[in-house]
Amino acid sequence: MATSLQSWQAITDLGLPDQAIDSDELPWVPQGERVWYKPLRFDLTNGRWVNLLKVTGGGKVNRHRHSGGQVLGYCIQGSWHYLEREWVARPGTFIYEPPGDIHTLMVDGHEDMLTLFLLEGVVQYLDDDDNLIYQDDVFSKMERYLTFCRQQGIEAKDLRY
Repeated sequence: MATSLQSWQAITDLGLPDQAIDSDELPWVPQGERVWYKPLRFDLTNGRWVNLLKVTGGGKVNRHRHSGGQVLGYCIQGSWHYLEREWVARPGTFIYEPPGDIHTLMVDGHEDMLTLFLLEGVVQYLDDDDNLIYQDDVFSKMERYLTFCRQQGIEAKDLRY
C-alpha cells in the first residue's frame, strides 16, 4: 500500500494538473484552402499535439508524410479518404497511421468533415516527386494558433499541458 501512495504522491508532485478544454471557446485556425484546425493540446516535451480538423466539401490536405511518430484519428462528422487508400472514414471510424505513411486527405461531396487527430513528430508536405515543400510540428502549429489569435484580437488559451 505504501508503494501506491508513494507513486500517487510522485504523480501529484511531478505531473501536470488535469485539464478540461471547452473546444467551443477555441477558434478555427486556417490551415489551407477549405481546411481549418482547432488546437486542443500542445505537448512540447514530447512533440505531440491534439486538434480537431475541419475540411469543407471538396477540400483536401495536400500530400504529406508523418515522420517521427504515429497519428491517431477519430472521425466525428462527414466522411473522407486518402487518395492512396481504398477505405473511407465515416463517423465512428478510428484511424491509425504509422510513422512514414504518405497520403492525401480528400473530402468528397458537400458535407463538412470533422475529425479528432492526435499527432506526433513532423508532418512533411510533399510535391509529386517527394520533394519537401514545407513542414509542421508542435511548435509551428502552436505558433500559427498564437499568431492567428493575435491577428484576430482573441485571447489565446494556454494549451501546453
